[in-house]
Amino acid sequence: MNRINKLFQEKKERILSVYFTAGYPNLDDTVPTIQALQKNGVDLVEIGMPFSDPVADGPVIQYSSLVSLQNGMSIRKLFEQLKDIRQTVDIPLILMGYINPILQYGVEAFCRKCNEIGIDGLIIPDLPLNVYEEEFKAVFEANNLHNIFLITPQTSEGRLQLIDSISSGFIYMVSGNSTTGAKSSVSDFQKSYFERVNSLGLKNPRMIGFGISNAETFGNACKYARGAIIGSAFVKAMEGSGTLEQKVSGFINAIVIQS
Repeated sequence: MNRINKLFQEKKERILSVYFTAGYPNLDDTVPTIQALQKNGVDLVEIGMPFSDPVADGPVIQYSSLVSLQNGMSIRKLFEQLKDIRQTVDIPLILMGYINPILQYGVEAFCRKCNEIGIDGLIIPDLPLNVYEEEFKAVFEANNLHNIFLITPQTSEGRLQLIDSISSGFIYMVSGNSTTGAKSSVSDFQKSYFERVNSLGLKNPRMIGFGISNAETFGNACKYARGAIIGSAFVKAMEGSGTLEQKVSGFINAIVIQS
């Protein structure tokens, strides 16, 4: 069974997913960051593959991608770093990035490598739904990879139903019409959107992301979905002082204990 499915079977609420950019702040921080996140109780980790034009990301993640690329990160380097990750990490792992580098690597070769090292899913914001369904879905499924689609407040009911029908794992509910970045609260507009989606009886569970930054926003998001995804706020925290373990534990404990 895919580890994402196992997680959602075993944990019914307050699932915490954390995004970080591979190779940031330092090139060799990738594996230690994943290990520290698991150690501190994170349920799911999204590993960002840096890209020169990350259109869905705000300034914090854009900056981390730039630094990571300058550090020498690439898909090949990331796969090299992750080749033994399943010897020490058993929580689900998702790679998040953009389609161009994957196409350059070769989609089939990329998916086979993901399967080989134990990646459970992919989030590719700029992969069109019809292209995935017609060209890539069989390759993803053959390699036990879930493709996680993003939805927004503007996603029509018909498209929501279509996404749900070809999705596996979970659906990523973007909290608003913006790039990634921290926000202070969940607004009434967002609540009506979350409630509308929840009323559709979709088969896939939902996770809320974009703007989840602290214990309050995490707790509020969990009222409307199985859990929430924290990205920019964690990436920003990794810039602070202290050891990697101290930065990870300090940030995660503030989310889990206070929410």
